[in-house]
Amino acid sequence: MSLLTTSWLIVLGVVFLALCYVAYNYFRIKKMPEGTPEMIELSGIIRSGAQTFLKTEFKSIGIVVAAVAIIFTLFVEKTSGITFLMGALMSSIVCVLGMQSATYANVRTSNKAKESLSIGETVKVALCGGSISGLAVQAFGMLGLIAVLLCFGGVQHDATSTGFLAGLTCNPYIMRISTYSLGCSIVAMFNRVAGGNYTKAADISSDILGKLRHDLPEDDSRIPNTIADFIGDNVNDIAGNCSDLLESFVATMSASIMISVTLYKTALAEGETQITDGTFNATVLFPVILAGCGLVGCLIGLGLANIKKMGDNPSKELDLSTWISAGCTIVFGGVASYFIFKDVPLYTEFKLGWASPWVSSIMGIVSGIAIGIITEYYTSTDHKPTQKIAEMCTEGEAFVVTKGDAVGSRSVLLPVLVIIIALIVSGIIGGSYGIAISALGMLAFVGATVSIDAFGPIADNAGGLAEACHLAPDVRKITDKLDAVGNTTAAIGKGFAIGSAAFATVSLIMAYVGSYSGDVAVPVLNFATFFVVAGGILGGALVEYFCAILTDNTIDAAKIMADVGDKQMTQEVLDGKAKPDYNMMIAMAAKEAIRRMVVPSVLALLIPVIGGFLLGPEFVGGILVGATIVAIPRAIFMGNSGGAFDNAKKYIEQGMLKGHGKGSPAHKAAVTGDTIGDTRKDVVGVALDIFIKLMSTVANTITPIISRYHIFK
Repeated sequence: MSLLTTSWLIVLGVVFLALCYVAYNYFRIKKMPEGTPEMIELSGIIRSGAQTFLKTEFKSIGIVVAAVAIIFTLFVEKTSGITFLMGALMSSIVCVLGMQSATYANVRTSNKAKESLSIGETVKVALCGGSISGLAVQAFGMLGLIAVLLCFGGVQHDATSTGFLAGLTCNPYIMRISTYSLGCSIVAMFNRVAGGNYTKAADISSDILGKLRHDLPEDDSRIPNTIADFIGDNVNDIAGNCSDLLESFVATMSASIMISVTLYKTALAEGETQITDGTFNATVLFPVILAGCGLVGCLIGLGLANIKKMGDNPSKELDLSTWISAGCTIVFGGVASYFIFKDVPLYTEFKLGWASPWVSSIMGIVSGIAIGIITEYYTSTDHKPTQKIAEMCTEGEAFVVTKGDAVGSRSVLLPVLVIIIALIVSGIIGGSYGIAISALGMLAFVGATVSIDAFGPIADNAGGLAEACHLAPDVRKITDKLDAVGNTTAAIGKGFAIGSAAFATVSLIMAYVGSYSGDVAVPVLNFATFFVVAGGILGGALVEYFCAILTDNTIDAAKIMADVGDKQMTQEVLDGKAKPDYNMMIAMAAKEAIRRMVVPSVLALLIPVIGGFLLGPEFVGGILVGATIVAIPRAIFMGNSGGAFDNAKKYIEQGMLKGHGKGSPAHKAAVTGDTIGDTRKDVVGVALDIFIKLMSTVANTITPIISRYHIFK
């Protein structure tokens, strides 16, 4: 048995350990009591509605996935359809598991608050539910990739293969890895687009009916759209987020391995005789080992949070889990880098010797934490930007929107600088491989970040159930505090997703350019050519068009749902003598979301294909760069301005703005800001991440085709 195979089997053992911990937490959550009969009834409706939505959505996704898999098998590479299906399967499993665990955890979090009246104990239940999602993302992403490597003989740099019908040659090992990543990407795109439309159409229409038309409390059970809103939190912020970050995680590992092949072929072409197969194997092995080190770190960080006694400061406890996970990843990654690279000849790009990959990974880890801290500053109720927006609410909607836009725009610069510094430093000390490893470093402890991000929607649902089921004010006080913390963790999670998408996309672009530009030391995309410039301009325009489609879809669906829901709010319903038809609104939200998800999802899939066959690989490279340059600041703006709008409303609802509480004109102005922010942060911002990653992944997959066949060759 080779060293590579042995190492992958060891990492596979860590993956199974993580899956055992996931199973333990899942059954532990299920055994907890759910609470009152009304809580059990409403949570059952939420769970059933979420399951129904995913089943309906996956019927549509399944048709697209099957068609693409057949095309790959027949025309690209014989086994690539299988690996594509494996990627789609892993992403789907994580979606279902994350959503299912969240719908069990939400009501049990409410009940724990009711039983214990302890913030610390309630936090542990919500985090336990979130850890199922987070660890599943990392474990299943690695499980699928290791299965591809073990089942198909690892990675070779000089192999060729074809499809069953086409004579096109490609490296089958790279194609399998690329199509595995693409399978994850397609499911993620459909989930984010459909889930975002579902949750925000329900949320916005619920806010319009409750806070603007009928002056009812948030999450009041008399509003028929409320339960659909609860379901939406699970199908988008849990299922969608799981598939999103699993896709980023897999994409960075895949890009690192693809760049390893390019590096080795370049070294051979340039006559670097000191470079051996041992060097190549080390660069292929390290990404998988680093991901395994991160998974061990997540198990330690989340495991300690599970057993220790928690205080009354949820943010502190959640931050501690992240710091422990990141710290363990750094330590274990350094040990792994030393033993993997110390005895093999290294590329000239590795300026720090064996430590180059390790330092590159640290740059990614530090960047992820830094972006989270910056995002927290701009979106948390504890800091001035959000407080200033709340203060502007006393002046009316125009002031709120203008101030929120300014906060969102101001919040872009620092995260972008963090990304730039990390990319430059990683590139200097490790070349293109260093940049890919830096991207992977940011995602190496993704299990912890997704766990804490999932805490947000679970806490939000718990608070909504406490309100809808008329629990005591003391219970609502606890769930409100958790909800506010959850809003911040969700905003941080979105910032992390954007940052990781930036790194992942850059590494994918470098892998793409390297795969078609020939055996050169540094991949070249020549911006002096009009093809590349034209592609760059088009890429930026496509980002804006994509944003417009998503915004239109969401607001149109919200308007329809608000009007239909309003008709159900009869005097009997408002007096509490009858219940609205929740199932009708749930079915409507699902129908509208699934009907509107196809066009934007397929757009990202087809752009590189059409552009490549028409104008060639350099034009596609321009599209990728232009879209990335526009999308990253745009996504940060959308996420942070939306998060700040949301928490400005929460700031007023918590009585922090003296003389302006719930129901005041200032509160209604804040609701308007929150309604605008909802689409930004939960629909557009998060979908932009996948838009640029999916296009880059598709481009990598079709490189062998468009390099040979395009009109202007």
